[in-house]
Amino acid sequence: MRDLHTKRLASKAPQNRLKKQRKPINFRGFFRKLFRVAGVCIAVTLAGVVCYEVYGVLTNTTFLRLERIDISPLSRLSRDEVLRQAGVKPGDDMLGLRLRAIGDDLAKNPWVGKVQVRRYFPDTLAIEITERQPVAVVNMGYLYYLDANGELFKTLTEGDSLDYPVITGVSDDDLSRDPAGAKTAFVEGLGLIDLLKKGTVVGLQDISEIHYDKGFGFTLFTCRGGVPIRLGNGNFAEKLGRLAKIYADIRGQMPVVQYIDLDYADKIIVKKA
Repeated sequence: MRDLHTKRLASKAPQNRLKKQRKPINFRGFFRKLFRVAGVCIAVTLAGVVCYEVYGVLTNTTFLRLERIDISPLSRLSRDEVLRQAGVKPGDDMLGLRLRAIGDDLAKNPWVGKVQVRRYFPDTLAIEITERQPVAVVNMGYLYYLDANGELFKTLTEGDSLDYPVITGVSDDDLSRDPAGAKTAFVEGLGLIDLLKKGTVVGLQDISEIHYDKGFGFTLFTCRGGVPIRLGNGNFAEKLGRLAKIYADIRGQMPVVQYIDLDYADKIIVKKA
């Protein structure tokens, strides 16, 4: 019993606790890190200031000023028009030229099909323009130029030439509701124009208008008397070839011809008034 009592007393005896000692603050290391960070910030700031100053010096030197502007040969546009739309002039900062913006501004001109702008240090800017070429006029209430790709690209204004084949029958509504269908009609009309240009008996000079109808197809109108020549859709070369065989005989009768219908595989109908 004595031994047991002794153990219990021993278990209740208070235990000694060690006190943790606080480490002294290393002010020297703290300030060393602070000065290092501050030094890096100051160095970066100074580098930025130096770069800015160097840039200012470089851009003000003569050899980085625009002195020469090369523009590809043009037939529709003048050099002054291109420079005015590009917004560049001799003396401009070469490094400050925004080539993409210059190209975008030039592309707003309807006569510009493609444009490339290049910078050649120390002092040259090169502008290469491919101009659009009209191959027909499309009458949709307003007159538009049509290029060889079947794209409308410019509304005709005073001074624009009308000496092109005229395509009619496609409306503004057709263009907005079915742009793909309208373009197909334009492309087919251009193909018909190419055939007429090659014609030796019935040629483009004999035709005043090429009319398109979504349901029926194409109809040509002659310069002499405005006689309709109905072609319909497709096989234009074969149909015009058949017309050429009789055209010399009926040319003199055009004033009394009501229409000519070629939209048949084996015959031609010449309707007289």
